Amino acid sequence: MKTKYMNPYLAGVLLGLVLLMAFFFSGRGLGASGAVKSVVVAAVDVVAPEHTANSGYYSKYVGEGKSPMKAWLVFEMIGVLVGGFLSGAFSGRLKWKVEHFPGITANRRLIFAGMGGILFGFGSQLGRGCTSGSALTGMASLSVAGFVSMMVIFGTAFALAFFLRKNWI
Repeated sequence: MKTKYMNPYLAGVLLGLVLLMAFFFSGRGLGASGAVKSVVVAAVDVVAPEHTANSGYYSKYVGEGKSPMKAWLVFEMIGVLVGGFLSGAFSGRLKWKVEHFPGITANRRLIFAGMGGILFGFGSQLGRGCTSGSALTGMASLSVAGFVSMMVIFGTAFALAFFLRKNWI
């Protein structure tokens, strides 16, 4: 049985509407890398609250009535996880499996995905945002940096696709 996916043009329009609604209801765009920072700060605060209070970086996010877990991006990421689960359930694709090209193993696919995730997470911190925050939200607010981010993201993907294509086709 062939799995049915959403039309990519419809998905793009819906993503644009989600971005518009994020601006309308929260006054902020979309992003994900800031949520990871909030979780890390909260974890450090639980393990070493004195260190968190004395750190110039961590202390900005915790203190008198402040909790990094109440940040907008944390709630957004919870929504992404719940939405992804519901989408998989409604479309009949909620299965525990690793999708990969038959020419490679599931473990190799997971290794490459993990390496890509780590590199992208590192890059999102260096670039001051992930694709959602820097590129998508940046472009929606007509930021030159947003357009440059998107060109670099797609340019790099296009350049590396030739060397890594044997893992997918």
